[in-house]
Amino acid sequence: MARHAGVSQATVSLVLGDKWTGRVSPRTVEAVRTAARELGYRPNLAARSLRLGRTRTALLVVPALTTEFFARVYTGAARVAAEGGFGVVLYPSPEGVGPARDPFDSARASLDGVIASSMAADALAAVRGGGLPLVMLDSAPDDKVAAATVNLDIADGMRQTAEHLLGLGHRRIAHVAAGVDTWTFRVRARALTATMGTVPGATVHTETAPLTVDEGQRAAERALTRPGPRPTALVCDDDILAAGACKAARRLGLRVPDDVSVTGFDDLALATAVDPELTTVRLPAEAVGAAGMRALMAVLDGETAHGDTTLPVELVHRGSSGPPPRQAPSGDGCPPA
Repeated sequence: MARHAGVSQATVSLVLGDKWTGRVSPRTVEAVRTAARELGYRPNLAARSLRLGRTRTALLVVPALTTEFFARVYTGAARVAAEGGFGVVLYPSPEGVGPARDPFDSARASLDGVIASSMAADALAAVRGGGLPLVMLDSAPDDKVAAATVNLDIADGMRQTAEHLLGLGHRRIAHVAAGVDTWTFRVRARALTATMGTVPGATVHTETAPLTVDEGQRAAERALTRPGPRPTALVCDDDILAAGACKAARRLGLRVPDDVSVTGFDDLALATAVDPELTTVRLPAEAVGAAGMRALMAVLDGETAHGDTTLPVELVHRGSSGPPPRQAPSGDGCPPA
């Protein structure tokens, strides 16, 4: 490679070891890197690990891979890891949300650090006491164990949803809430309640459901048939729950959005597969994974101060939301006359 680039072996070593700053000119650095690409050079990661005392391997802990959101988080993390010469070991909790078999006793020696979703926090007891650098995703910013946190602006997403519905004229909202006790869902509930509370006469009723379409349908049916004035909009914590809410409306003979509006959260592929397509909050899942991996790599490079990164979200207005019906009947499951 040195002959190909027309430089010394020492210069090649400095460039490939990222130690060239102030010692090798940018033009020479580019010549070495061009030679490396042309010759198909790949670093010997095993040798580098022995030299640096690192494995250049990160563990990504998520609650499940059956959810598109976390698959996209992995895609973003793996892309940034590959650019930095890291590998990513993926660990989905076999029980979804909650305690999981401990993978860390056997893996700890081969890991440099951990990135984890707050929804898989119960699987992290061993890591929290094991000394590995930890970056938390979608987690309370004041987490004292994490070296850094990467969050989405979940509160703003729910505020955008509530303001959208209030602007359309909705005053009776049912919140189809995820039955998962984590930071991200608590934030959604607080933001929805707070925003609705800014408008006199606006009310929120909550029905809780596990994160499945069928349970979302059952929760929405309860909300739509409970005694008293029927809600004119269903605000769902997740697109999966929103799909269930749309099924519930159809089962009760209601039209979406003419009789009841439905909103989701995440902007999964499912959001455009239902009819009408879902108004939902778009979450940049790949950007979350990428930012988490960058934060961990920064920590491993010596930037150990606690920090919080918050990524913006966006409400996507589609066909499932519209103005409320002129006269919304009581919750007897019957469509308006």
